[in-house]
Amino acid sequence: MSEPIGVIVLAAGQGSRFRQAAGAEKDKLLADCTGREGAVRSVIEQVLVNLPASLEKRVLVTTDDRPQLSRMAQAYGCEIVLIESTGMGDSIAAGVAACPRLGGWLIVLGDMPFILASSIERVVVGIADDAVSVPVHQGEYGHPVGFGRTFGPGLMALSGDRGAKALFASARVVEVAVEDAGVLWDVDVPEKLLFV
Repeated sequence: MSEPIGVIVLAAGQGSRFRQAAGAEKDKLLADCTGREGAVRSVIEQVLVNLPASLEKRVLVTTDDRPQLSRMAQAYGCEIVLIESTGMGDSIAAGVAACPRLGGWLIVLGDMPFILASSIERVVVGIADDAVSVPVHQGEYGHPVGFGRTFGPGLMALSGDRGAKALFASARVVEVAVEDAGVLWDVDVPEKLLFV
């Protein structure tokens, strides 16, 4: 595929399960966690560090009450898209609409800091115009998920809390087998800040 792939980092969700356990003022995306290589960074910074350098078009979707998160993302080359909704569908639609003329989009969740860069690269390789590329670990679909160019209108039509899973039904799915449990590991509660 000759046209570039854009990365859409979803960082608008409020992390209510995490806040219930850690305290209402605790933003899980800014919580410290130790990456797989041993460095301590915030959850969102670990996600940004793991993005392959070859993916130059980067968009982070968040809400305007997270200036620290936006500044950090800008330092990693992200364009910031601010939305009012915290719904995943709204976030994906806004992110893709910010860069609609690409060869495809890699949807990255801001609370998944333990995905290996090599796994992300393999998912990107699987993206084709008419295909969805998804990592599979021990039989389970994980993240990030790549969508080819033909899915642009469908992605931009998403809304509310519903993600892009419905698009899988009509898609050619490229399953990318990985030996990386990080593709299934999201930080939804404080205990998940430690990857084991």
